[in-house]
This record gives sequence, structure tokens and C-alpha cells, in this order.
Amino acid sequence: MSVVSAVACLPVDFCTLYRMSDQIADDANALNQSPLETPVQFVPEVGPQRAVLLAKLGINTALDLLFHMPHSVNDFSDLRPAEKLEKDLEQSVHGRVVDRDIRNLTKGRTIVGILLDCNSQFVRGTWFNQPWMLKKFQDGDHVIFSGKPSRKSGRWEFGNPRVHWLAEEDTDEDVEGTVGVLPRYALTDGIKMDQMRRMTKSALEHFAQYVVDPLPEYYREHHSLPELKTAMTWLHAPLSAKLFEAGRDRLILDDLFEFQLGLALRRRIWGTNSRSYPVDVTAKIDARIRRLFEFRFTNGQNQVVKELAVDLAKPQPMHRLLQADVGAGKTAIAVYAMLAAVAAGHQAVLMAPTEVLATQHWQTFEELLADSRVKRGFLVGGLPVAERRQLLADIASGDCQLVVGTQAVIQESVKFRNLALAIIDEQHRFGVRQRAAFGAVDEANSTSDSFPPRQPHVLVMTATPIPRSLCLTRFGDLDVSTIHELPPGRQKVVTSRIQTEDQLKRAWGFIRQNVTKGRQAYVVCPRVEGQSEDDDAAAETVFRNLQRTELSGMKVDLLHGRMDRETRHDVMDRFRVQEIDILVSTTVIEVGVNVPNATLMVVQQAERFGLAQLHQLRGRICRGSYQGYCFLVSNSETPEANQRLSAMEESSDGFKLAERDAELRGPGDVLGVRQSGALPLRVANPIRDLRILQIARRMAHDLVRTGDFDSAEFHALKTIVLERFAHVLDLPQTG
Repeated sequence: MSVVSAVACLPVDFCTLYRMSDQIADDANALNQSPLETPVQFVPEVGPQRAVLLAKLGINTALDLLFHMPHSVNDFSDLRPAEKLEKDLEQSVHGRVVDRDIRNLTKGRTIVGILLDCNSQFVRGTWFNQPWMLKKFQDGDHVIFSGKPSRKSGRWEFGNPRVHWLAEEDTDEDVEGTVGVLPRYALTDGIKMDQMRRMTKSALEHFAQYVVDPLPEYYREHHSLPELKTAMTWLHAPLSAKLFEAGRDRLILDDLFEFQLGLALRRRIWGTNSRSYPVDVTAKIDARIRRLFEFRFTNGQNQVVKELAVDLAKPQPMHRLLQADVGAGKTAIAVYAMLAAVAAGHQAVLMAPTEVLATQHWQTFEELLADSRVKRGFLVGGLPVAERRQLLADIASGDCQLVVGTQAVIQESVKFRNLALAIIDEQHRFGVRQRAAFGAVDEANSTSDSFPPRQPHVLVMTATPIPRSLCLTRFGDLDVSTIHELPPGRQKVVTSRIQTEDQLKRAWGFIRQNVTKGRQAYVVCPRVEGQSEDDDAAAETVFRNLQRTELSGMKVDLLHGRMDRETRHDVMDRFRVQEIDILVSTTVIEVGVNVPNATLMVVQQAERFGLAQLHQLRGRICRGSYQGYCFLVSNSETPEANQRLSAMEESSDGFKLAERDAELRGPGDVLGVRQSGALPLRVANPIRDLRILQIARRMAHDLVRTGDFDSAEFHALKTIVLERFAHVLDLPQTG
């Protein structure tokens, strides 16, 4: 047990902790252990009780406390006498509370007023619809108001000002210079803002001296970066808002820079430690493949084909992301690439996240290759034993040239003979591990003298447009191709929100009218079973109700993920051939389902779905030449629901909606290793910090490309990168 660990187990009183912090640092140094790893309870101003509360914020060590970045500052530096205030400029004034009032306005609205005596000049602060503010003030409180004042009724008034409470013993003469720029931190119950400020300042005073800057001095000077210890001082004890921003930017840059270095390293490893089967797409092969399609490729599709042809011809494996808006034709690109690999004498595989989507792709290949000699196989879970055994044998021998399936295609029992191309559809539903699995499978089949091992070209695809910020993080190691345009003749979907029973009744009438004319409809529900007979969020309940009410007499059926495989396939097949008019479904139809005659959709309790998911669902309709209509049923009045549903009504551009969705929901897990949980980033937010992210990416790729990252000067930085991201990014710890 280390000295630090042993001391942490001893029963000590709070005052003793102050005297022990320096001794703990000395002991840690003696053991070659960084004092920054000191448990946070031994940081002066913290103690055992607050340490328990800080742990809820992920703060367990002195280093964690130093990296607890303020989200903003309150700038009280321009502190003026009341008579020198100016209109619409950021400034502050201090005084004592002499009057408090609250007025009731119309429709339940309120306005709180707090009057300050500022050396016989009176200044008022007001808060609209925030009645709780009245209880925060007491007569005689010495406070500072900060904001942009305006003149009203002959005196200065601050609307919704920032407030700082001064100590009772502070006199008017003492205020000047004692309050300037105050950082604002994320808190947890039991810790107040002034306590957090004291704790971070204490960590700064006692432990910042041990922070080692991993960037060489010449590199910092070249990029105009402050030293890390200086940046932390500007962050936690800023003398101005400008210095605070500079300190914050340095910490955010480091966070994103280290992550981008990990991505750049992985990209370099792929380029130098592996080789692939070159696939030469000749003019003859190009013409043969294009003849299979009944349509001409769009300009966007043609551009992607050119990019793929260049990548596939190289002896190093391709790693490319293809993102396209819903209905933009990425499946045709996948077919083209796979047939090019087969034409070159190699194997190709496509992996989809669900059996429904895999079946959709398989049927596409079956239709296109009905008269072809290409040997193909469909590999999913639940195949009969004999059929599966024969398919695996054909894949291993190379007789099966083209494989479509689910994650069953990356099981250990699947051995490809000469896999040249692996396509992963709807990549956001898989993690990094699944993407890397194809290389691992191929490497397992390599002989001892075939080094570096052959790995397939990898194309990952998504019809969920990705915000630029997340594209540079989650897929920052990939080349990116994008298809924006839709095929000619494709109609946009008219989207409307349904909030009242009368509106819903008219919507059902509209659907009945259009189904009578030959169209088909989806009714999407967020769950399978309900809590009651009239639960409009449950597919089974909605299915029963529609059969006997609004859609009685029409051919209505039900589809959800709990059905067995044969039943699901049977329902979808009957819907495709129009034996079913209206399909009540869960989100099992979210991706891949292609029924051109389905032009109508009703989404029950639409507020339960994310913006990207709603756009995906809407993409199931209007896939032909008929006008599509989508009705979003929701009576929710929450701001988040209103923002999402309004965005759906206003735009059909998946890329714009993706940016809006990222703003509303945050970045999520940028790597896709986990479906939920914290980012692997320490302080950065790729959406908020896009400008810094783009700088960090350029810096990282330049450093790795030139080879400077391998020099001794950057050894400390490389160690940090590997410690933080080697496991997450599957990077080797050595070499």
C-alpha cells in the first residue's frame, strides 16, 4: 500500500488535513508518485465530507479538482458608482438591499424587484417570472448587480442581473479590488459556489506547481499557447474575462488535441501495419455494374464512386465513411463497391444492425443479381444447422463471393478466404470493436509468412447525417464521403404536428382517404405493450383500437421486434405487395425498410423520439414519386419537445437536423464504444468547441504525419495519449 493510500485510511480531524497536505506531497514524490494523485480530501478547504460530495462530480484527486473547468465567469471587474453607469454596457454596481417587492401581472406572471441603496443613489434589479428570487435577498444584504442597465422612471435598472453577495464585514471602501472576475462551476447538492471557488483556488496554490506541461516550449510558442500551469491560474483565478477564455481554450485544446493524436496514430497504424487486396475498377467493370440499375446515378453518387475507386485500387486498406441523407441512394453505392470487389476475384461482405435491414439488402441483391453467376449467401442468426454449416464452408473456401448478414458475419466461426471489402451499414449502431472485427477475422486466417496481414477495405455507411463536430471525433480516423442530393423526382414529406383530438380525427380521415386511392401508411408507436386499454404509446393497443374505430374495414396489421423471425418477414412481405394497407409498428421499421407506395405516417407520442430518429422514421415514406405526409402526434408542452417537433416541421434536410439534434441533446458518446455514459473527453464538448476541435485536428495530423510526435521531446505527450485512449481506440501500447 502506498503512503497516500495508508494515510487515507487513518481517522484524522479536519484541521489536521491542512497540515498534512504538504507532507503527503513529499511522501508521494519519495515514492515516485505524482502529488497530483493525492486524494482530494487532503486538499486544504476540502476534507472528508466534501470529498464525498466532490466524487459525485467525478473529482477524486487533486488533479481532478484542477481540471474541474468553470463553465463561465461573472465579470464584476467594471465596478462603478451608480452615477457613472452607462446604458447597454456590461458593468457592475454595489449597494445594500433597502426594498423588496413582487408584483402579479396578467396570466399568472410575476415580476420581482430588488432596490439597492448605492451611496444614496438607488438602483433596481428585476426578474421576470422568477418569484423564488425574492427569498434570496434580505434587507441589508450587501450585493453586486452586474449586467447591462437601462434608465427607467428616473433611475438605473438591471434586468435579470448577475448577483454576487458580499461579506457583511465588507465596507463600501473595501469592495474595490476585492471582487473581479469570478469563475462559475458545475456544482452538486451540498456544495455552494463560494466553497467550490475556495477549493479550486486551494488546489491551485498547493498542487499546480506539480503540473508538467507535455508540450515543448518551442511548440507552445509556435502555436501561441500559454504554459499549462499559467492556463490553470487564468482559469481558476482570472484577472479578466479574456484571460479566463485563454486559459479555458488551452485546457480544451489539450483535451481535443490528445484525442485527435490518438485518432491520427490509429490511422497511421492502419496505413503501415496492414495491406489489402487491390481492387481495380476498370471502365468495363464500371459499365457492367451500372447496367444492373434501372436508374442513372446522381452527381453525388458518381463522386462517391470515384472516391471509392481510388481507395480500392490501393494496397493499403480503405477506411471510409459514407454519409447520406435518408433516401439519397447509399445502398446503390454499397452494391457497386461489393460487385467491384467480386469482379476482381475477391469476397465482399455487408453487415447490417438488424435482421430487417439485412433482409432488405439481401432482397436488393437477389433482384439485381437474379441472372448473375455471382455466388452469394445470407448469414443471420437462427439459420438451420445444415444450411449454416454449408454456408460457412462456402465462405471459407471462397465459393461464396458475396455475403449479407447481421453481426453473425463477424463470429469466430466465420472464416473468409480472400475478403477484399467489408461494408458496415448504419455504423452508429455499432461500436469501434465491430468495425475492427473484420480485420481481426482476416488476420486470423493469415499465414505466418504473410506479414503484414491482409485486411479488407472498410466502408462504413449511415443514413443518419452526422454533425461536423461529431464527424471529426467519432469518425475522425476515416475519410468521409457525403451525398446531399436526392434522386430526381423524389418528393419532400409534408410534416405536421397534431396536438388536439380534432386535429387527430381529421388526420385519420385524410389517411383513410389516401389509402382508398391506393396509398399505404405506417403508424409508429414507441413501445409494444401498454399500461392500459387506451394507451396510445403501445403498438398492440393502437392496433386493436384502429381496427375497430378510425380505420375499421381497412387492412391493418402489426409489426414489432418481439415477433418471431418468420412472422416479421411475412408481415413485411405482405405490406410490400400491398396486402396490408396500414402497418402499426414500433421503430423496427426505422432503417432500411423500402416500400415506395407507403406515403403516409403517424408517429404516436412523437415527443418520446429524438430528432435524428424522427427523421429516420420519416424517411420510410415518400421513397417513390408520390407526395408524402407525416403527422407527429404530441400534446407535450415541454421546451425540448417543442424545439424538436418544430424543427421537424420546418426542415427536411437531414444535415441541418443533425446539427440541431446535437445542440439539443449534446455530443453523446463520440466513439460509439458505449451507447450511453460519459465522453472519453475531460473538459471539451465537440459541438460547443468546434473551432478548437478543427485546430486540434490540424495540429495532431501534422505532428503525426511529419514524424515529430515520435521524437523524445513529445514522449510525455505520447504517454498521456496512450494512457487515455489506447484501450478505447485499440492502439498498441508500444512501438
